Amino acid sequence: MIEVESFCKEYKSHSKTVFKVQNVCFTVEKGSITGLVGPNGSGKSTVIKAICGFHYPTSGHIFISDNENQRVDICEQNEKAMELCGYVPEITRLPPDMKVIDFLMYAAKCHNLSVETAKERIKTLCNDFQLSDLLNNLIKNLSKGQQQRVSFAQALIHNPPNLILDEPINGLDPSQIIAFRSYIKEQSKTKAILISTHILSEVNNLCQNAFIMHKGQIHHVQNLANIENEYLKLTSAEEAK
Repeated sequence: MIEVESFCKEYKSHSKTVFKVQNVCFTVEKGSITGLVGPNGSGKSTVIKAICGFHYPTSGHIFISDNENQRVDICEQNEKAMELCGYVPEITRLPPDMKVIDFLMYAAKCHNLSVETAKERIKTLCNDFQLSDLLNNLIKNLSKGQQQRVSFAQALIHNPPNLILDEPINGLDPSQIIAFRSYIKEQSKTKAILISTHILSEVNNLCQNAFIMHKGQIHHVQNLANIENEYLKLTSAEEAK
C-alpha cells in the first residue's frame, strides 16, 4: 500500500518563483491499480518522485507498506521504503554499455538477492517480457520498446509489493501494449500499483481509481467512465480563472 498524507512540496525555480504542491492526499490499495493524470507542470512528477524517495516532502508524510501491512515512513526509513517499491521511469535511464543480463544481475544484487534467486527471477521476467533472446545484447543496441521492457524487468526483479509506473507504454507497439495491460492486471492481484500517464484511455482500461493533478492540487475522479469530461471541466475551469 502507498499512502500520501497531506503532502506539500515547494521549491524555487531559476526564476525565483516558488512552485507548490499542496495538501495532496491519496491511497493506493494493495490489489488495485490507481491512475494519476495531469498536464505537464501539474505537480504529478513531483509526487511520483517523492513516493520513490528521490526527494522529501516539505510537509506531510508518505508511507509505504510491505506484504504484512507494516508501514514505513519514507522520510524516516528511505532505503527501506525504496526496497518496497519497483519504479519504471518515463525516460529509461539504463547503462548503455552493459549487457542486459549483466544489468539485471546488478539490479538483483542491489536488492540483496542470492545468485540462485536472481537467476530464477531473471528467467521468469525474461519470459514475461520476451527478453530471453536479448540477454547478451548491449543495452545501447536495443530499440526503445526493448529498453522499456528491460526497465520493467529491473523494477520487478525483487518482486516488490508496490509498483510505480510513469508513462509505462512509452515505446511499446500495439501488441506489446495489450500484453502489458494483461500483465499489469495480473500483477495487481498481489501489489499496489500506481500509474502516472497522460493517456486517459489507459486509465479507463486499467484502473479502479484515479486522481487528476492540476496546478499543484489533486482531485479525485468521481466516475472513471467520464474521466475525459471531468478532466476537461477541471482544467478549463482553472484556466478560465
